[in-house]
Amino acid sequence: MKSIVTQHYAIHFNSVCYTELNTLLNNSNFSKIFVLVDTNTHNHCLNIFLSHLVVQQEIEIIEIEAGEINKTIDTCVGVWNTFSELNADRKSLVINLGGGVVTDLGGFVASTFKRGISYINVPTSLLAMVDASIGGKTGVDLGTLKNQIGIINSGEMVLIDTAFLDTLPQNEMRSGLAEMLKHGLIHDQAYWDKMSNLGQYTRADLDMLIYESVQIKKEIVTQDPTEIGLRKTLNFGHTLGHAIESYFLSESKKTHLLHGEAIAIGMILACYISYKQEGFPKEKLESIKTIILNTYGKVAILESDYPPIIELLKYDKKNTHGNINFVLLEDIGKTKIDCIVDNATIREAFSYYIA
Repeated sequence: MKSIVTQHYAIHFNSVCYTELNTLLNNSNFSKIFVLVDTNTHNHCLNIFLSHLVVQQEIEIIEIEAGEINKTIDTCVGVWNTFSELNADRKSLVINLGGGVVTDLGGFVASTFKRGISYINVPTSLLAMVDASIGGKTGVDLGTLKNQIGIINSGEMVLIDTAFLDTLPQNEMRSGLAEMLKHGLIHDQAYWDKMSNLGQYTRADLDMLIYESVQIKKEIVTQDPTEIGLRKTLNFGHTLGHAIESYFLSESKKTHLLHGEAIAIGMILACYISYKQEGFPKEKLESIKTIILNTYGKVAILESDYPPIIELLKYDKKNTHGNINFVLLEDIGKTKIDCIVDNATIREAFSYYIA
């Protein structure tokens, strides 16, 4: 697969990843090289990754605990302290080897240590490959509130080796598919149709779908790098999805949802609201609900859960001037940003989901 070049960095795929990485490492005068991993990628991915490197320089490994619950400033402080203890300076490089938590947090600690050092993302989860590692968004959660602290700052390159997908459990694969389904809904009918028939595809087919998904996100981010307008469409399903994810993370009696599992719910809700407010075709709404539920199943959401989830919407990053701004669809591939939705319609959407 041909590398995808953006204004600030390139995205390389599979075997090309390591050729480009080794060239960079051997031709650049990095003072220190750090690889940031979590407990999962340390066990399942690190040795695979290191086996491809051809460098004389010593590499320092920094490990953090796995899971969204550890995507915090406290974890950042630990990494910053480790940088200092290991004499990192402004010519150091951080390679983030992991899923969305590692790439988001690793990009943030690199972008802020000594006012910014270089970093590279090596996503190992499907979610990170098609979404989190691309576009320069970095950051951490504030308590259970998603991605409240961060900065937009691109790394040196993104390396997507789909062989790492073999290390993932099925629920993590499904989590990443949600972002690809989202790309279909906001981009065009043809890509949505491809994503609707995943059961028919080989691994090579999946690689090409990942490539196409990365291209969709790259094109949007290139046109709107700081999320003034078009890039907001990438948040389709995320306004309620993030609120649901945060709520299930904060409630001890609830089973925590992976990001994509929550976004899948959010997309059904957003499609229903789009049907009510923007005339989104009802037959497409029904089809989308069926496809998503067939992939993710239905999560038990009680009427008593609606108020606290709706309350969490006020923390959404797209909000301005006290308004909660939704991304909605007039049709597949035809988005509308900065839509105001009343609570009664949101409750209707939940009722539609659980019906």
